[in-house]
Amino acid sequence: MDPEATIVDVAVNLLKQAVTVLPEDVKNALKKAYEKERSQIGKLQLKVILENIELAEKTATPICQDTGLISFYLEAGSDFKNLEKVESALVKAVQRATKEIPLRPNTVDPFTQENPSDNTGSHVPYVRWRIVEGGSLRITAFPKGGGSENTCALRMMKPSDGLRGLKEFVVDSVINAGGMPCPPTIIGVGVGGGANIAMELAKQALMKPINEPNLNTQAAKFERELLEAVNKTGIGPMGLGGDATALAVKVEYAHRHPASFPVAVAFQCWAARKATAVIHADGKVEYLTYR
Repeated sequence: MDPEATIVDVAVNLLKQAVTVLPEDVKNALKKAYEKERSQIGKLQLKVILENIELAEKTATPICQDTGLISFYLEAGSDFKNLEKVESALVKAVQRATKEIPLRPNTVDPFTQENPSDNTGSHVPYVRWRIVEGGSLRITAFPKGGGSENTCALRMMKPSDGLRGLKEFVVDSVINAGGMPCPPTIIGVGVGGGANIAMELAKQALMKPINEPNLNTQAAKFERELLEAVNKTGIGPMGLGGDATALAVKVEYAHRHPASFPVAVAFQCWAARKATAVIHADGKVEYLTYR
């Protein structure tokens, strides 16, 4: 087995899966939102979204023309061989996937405005590592569109603001975002740590399954309260009014400094794209999101 070639092939497959097929938990949540939606315009928007998802699957074409800025989240076993080749393999995979799927070229140099036309560049694809025990490599491809990214928010709150202030900030962020992140959205909330930690936690929260409650009972209760408050805004599907402004609110937290209370809010559009696979030590590949 050529480990680098395997990683490239797997990552290309993951990107194709991610941009053409939505995970079952997301599709089920959208179907439930459609069934419960009371606004005629909102219901029509959800109907069109569901038809779009079905057509993308049948034709194996991207769900949205904005195929996103690409990130990979890795859980690497400390015994996995050739770890030093993983990041270069992921760059090659993105370049290949851009041509083969195809993906829209979405990386622009902020100083020269030049686009390399292969979805790579400085710090892109973004790669987030976590080292664990074992000899396998778990890869999650996470392409995220610009519309939802543009509405992400970060605030260094006062510790005295507490959970009430946190809730107000999340709801205000949703109102300010309006229809820009293409609701119904998934909302990730990162609480604590430092500014960079809070936003990283918010992004990671977006990848949690919609149908799995938070293991922390207090956080789970807070998620339910936030979702109820967000959906009372009436922003609705695609910002045109209705009940389904968000499909889920997911919270991740870190312990904070006594003097600071960072909170980040990350939005993911209804096209909540992600795909995960594991490369085992023996070279066997197991696709987890799509069998």
